[in-house]
Amino acid sequence: MTTGPAKARGRVHAQRAANSTAVSAAARAGFVARGVIYVLIGVLSLRIALSDGGGKQADRGGAIAEIAEKPFGTVLLWLLGTALAGMALWRLSEAAFGQAGPDGRKASKRAMAAGRFVFYGFVSYSVLSYAAGDKGSGSGSSDRDSQDVTAKALDWPGGQWIVAVAGIAVAAAGVWIAARAVMQKFHKHLKMFEMSEKARKVIDFLGMFGGAARGIVFAVAGVFAVAAAVQHQPGKAKGMDDTLRSFTETPAGPWLLVLIAAGLAAFGVFSWANARWRKV
Repeated sequence: MTTGPAKARGRVHAQRAANSTAVSAAARAGFVARGVIYVLIGVLSLRIALSDGGGKQADRGGAIAEIAEKPFGTVLLWLLGTALAGMALWRLSEAAFGQAGPDGRKASKRAMAAGRFVFYGFVSYSVLSYAAGDKGSGSGSSDRDSQDVTAKALDWPGGQWIVAVAGIAVAAAGVWIAARAVMQKFHKHLKMFEMSEKARKVIDFLGMFGGAARGIVFAVAGVFAVAAAVQHQPGKAKGMDDTLRSFTETPAGPWLLVLIAAGLAAFGVFSWANARWRKV
């Protein structure tokens, strides 16, 4: 007799928890952490463009290793990993109860939030594991990981098709990310009315430039995956580090990578703006 009302009350309490100040603070901390990682990747990419990069990887692993070398690096990694766990928690709440906005409860939006929960949960776990002493976690080569996964997939029945479809999906996602950034779709997620005119102009530039650069990196990585599938050569697949280094092999030389590096750093700063003005 009372099971229905009890479940309804449980859902209400859970939704209130998802919309609580604590979850909002966790999401904002997560945006700060994401910004730190992208700014560091941008800096590492710039080093590669202007020199040899000092043997550092321009990817998440390189960013983690860079933080670890700083004074109080382990403490900073614990903070970073915890903040990313907050981002994962917020994405989980969106998957369960929907996002902010009129169409936030659409199944597609909630599915995307679930995927982001898994991603940020994995990233948080890898950073915290590294901070706890597992140096093999979090700082591994994105290039080696991509090639290992591609090699295993190519050995499956229909593996070439699987890798090709995955590569096309990543490339399409990159184009989608870049296009949405250029069209300023991020406006609907931000409290634009709270910004000054100058702040809006700066954030528009950061969002468009940073999002476009991020999308281009994804798109190029997807193209490399398709090449690996077509040629049946796992070595053709590239993680973020090798994808970024490939920009130096274009006719523009290292200057294209300088532009992409600046864009990734801009996306990091844009993430910090999200920590302040995001609707959560």
